[in-house]
Amino acid sequence: MSDEPVVLGIETSCDETGVGIVRGTTLLGASLASSVDEHARFGGVVPEVASRAHLEAMIPTIRRALEAAHLRAAD
Repeated sequence: MSDEPVVLGIETSCDETGVGIVRGTTLLGASLASSVDEHARFGGVVPEVASRAHLEAMIPTIRRALEAAHLRAAD
């Protein structure tokens, strides 16, 4: 096992919630959730809608990235 730390990165700009997990320069897992369809109903991005969409997507997106990386939150 590598001595390099595992790093969880979270991106929440505009209409996407993204999570990436790396060790050194190696991508271990990633997941992306988009709320573009929800914003389309309003004709564009509404900040309050985007904020709520990020909150709803965060935990499932992190879980999917952890699964892709074959890791647990405790790791």
